[in-house]
Amino acid sequence: MYKELEQKVAVVTGGSKGIGTAISQRFGEEKMKVVVNYHSDAEGAEEAVKAIEEAGGQAIAVKADVGTEEGVQTLIDQAIEAYGQLDVWVNNAGTENQKPTHELSLEEWETVMQVNLTGVFLGTKAAINYFKKHKVKGSIINLSSVHEQIPWPTFSHYAASKGGVKLFTQSVAMEYAPEGIRINSIGPGAIKTPINAEKFDDPEQKATTESMIPMERIGKPSEVAAAAAWLASDESSYVTGITLFVDGGMTLYPSFQGGKG
Repeated sequence: MYKELEQKVAVVTGGSKGIGTAISQRFGEEKMKVVVNYHSDAEGAEEAVKAIEEAGGQAIAVKADVGTEEGVQTLIDQAIEAYGQLDVWVNNAGTENQKPTHELSLEEWETVMQVNLTGVFLGTKAAINYFKKHKVKGSIINLSSVHEQIPWPTFSHYAASKGGVKLFTQSVAMEYAPEGIRINSIGPGAIKTPINAEKFDDPEQKATTESMIPMERIGKPSEVAAAAAWLASDESSYVTGITLFVDGGMTLYPSFQGGKG
């Protein structure tokens, strides 16, 4: 637990399921006030709000499209109206779909980019403007992926979006460090969330994935949430511009395990 997070206000985009819900709930355990953003899953968002309140925090659910300036401004406005301030912004909303690149439509490319990269830009920009105006040394946390580093055939649009998040995070972290605004990314590996639960429920697919992970297991959303809490806290006060991989070692070239190669 990080006592300095108590009563601080966080916006978590895509907070109605998976990693977003886990981060929101962990913030609740830290006694924070959380704006849980959702796009279509109102029921999931309300469940996240309930979990936050049961954990000891406060929360509201806000519907907004984070790929638009209007949607992001709605989140800022609702955070201020409900809680009077903003301290932490988590760009978690993301999407993916598998398709060979030569079959990928422009619409599919742009949809992934709009949420995964443009949404990160818009959320970061809005949070920075608030932090600068109110002289807040805030924390921005972007959810990237191991695929900002590991190529992923048939997911080229997703990998491209996460590669963009990496350099965007590093660039703005350098730009606003003099003002005490910290901007970091978390790069999850294979995490059991609703989007991939079916895959990991299949013993063969689960075993294949685990063979690519030095720790030989699938991660939990709560383990990603723990990283988010640390990056939001003063314990990471000298950390900016990094990607903190929460991946069981997936980015460590596991095919070379045991001296192979």
